[in-house]
This record gives sequence, C-alpha cells and structure tokens, in this order.
Amino acid sequence: MKLLDAKRDHYRKMAKEQGYRSRATYKLLELNNSYRIIGPGFNVVDLGCAPGGWLQAAVKLAGNKGRVVGIDTSYMDEVDGAHFIKGSVEDESVVDEIIEYLGTKANAVVCDISPQITGHWSMDHAKQISLNYSCSKIMDRVLAQKGNALFKVFDGEYSMEFRDYLKKKFVKVHLKKPNASRKPSSEMYFVCLGYGLG
Repeated sequence: MKLLDAKRDHYRKMAKEQGYRSRATYKLLELNNSYRIIGPGFNVVDLGCAPGGWLQAAVKLAGNKGRVVGIDTSYMDEVDGAHFIKGSVEDESVVDEIIEYLGTKANAVVCDISPQITGHWSMDHAKQISLNYSCSKIMDRVLAQKGNALFKVFDGEYSMEFRDYLKKKFVKVHLKKPNASRKPSSEMYFVCLGYGLG
C-alpha cells in the first residue's frame, strides 16, 4: 500500500471510529486548531453541508452555547445539535431561514462545497468557484462584523481572483492545505479572518 493510500485510509478509519460522517471533519478541526475560525458559543453557518462532517465538527467546536445551521440541496440525516435547511446556495432566499434560526448574525461561515464532478477539470473548477461566489453573497448577508469564514477552492485559473475578492472583505486571508487533504488533490482552503474590517 502506498503511503498516500495509507494516509487516506487512516483518516477514513479514524472518522469511522470516532463517529464522524467523513474524513473532511479533520480538515476543519485541523484548520480551526491553527486559526480559531470557530470558537465556543459561535453561531455557525455551513454552506453545502452534506454529508455532515463539517456540521459535526462545528457543533463540537461551538459547544452547547453556539448554534449551527447547515444548507444543502441533498437530503441528509440530521446532525445532533445542528439545524438543517434543504436549499440551494444559489438561492439567496435561504438567508431569511438562516437568520430566523440563529436569531442573530453568524460568527463564522464555512463552505466545503463541490459541484457535481463531470471529469472536465476546467468546467468543474469554474463551477466550484461560481458556487463559492454564491456562498459569499449569502455570507455577506449573514456574517457579523469581525466574523470568520473558510472556503474550499479547487485550485486553478480563477482561484486567485476569488482570493483577491475575499481579501477586500477580510483583514487576513490565508491559503492552506490541511494534512487531512490528499496530496494530489487540487483542493485548498482560504481561511478568512476579521470580516468587514479589511
């Protein structure tokens, strides 16, 4: 077994043993450990939340004084401690439902969204970045000043343009690839800190 496959299996096995729905949980936990995107008592919005691995991590990080809401077009089993809204990030009407559930603005917005993969790289990359722009429009309406955000991006032609767009909104934007990501994967993460103070 290649070292890479062993690492991938390690995170998958750990997720199963610890009751997480996906290995992606460890990406959020690792990035949060470095940057404190989500803290205790935070209100958190997870855009594109299925199958729920990041929702589980957000519930753990926000604790019982925080509120966590996830949005996705796919049906998924409920996550204890989180509220699920079936809807599209391309439909800004979900904003009202988010605010209604939270009762106030969010302290963090996280987005691990992927399009339906076609196998045509340039098309998949463009669609993924387009979904991120849709998520950022929702973020602009639900994220409190000084709040934080995390976006997955498929690295490619439009990723730095999206980073520059985020840099206008946040004090700091860090580009990271967590250990739980597969090395050959093109996914990277923009860690965005201090919304509305840029």
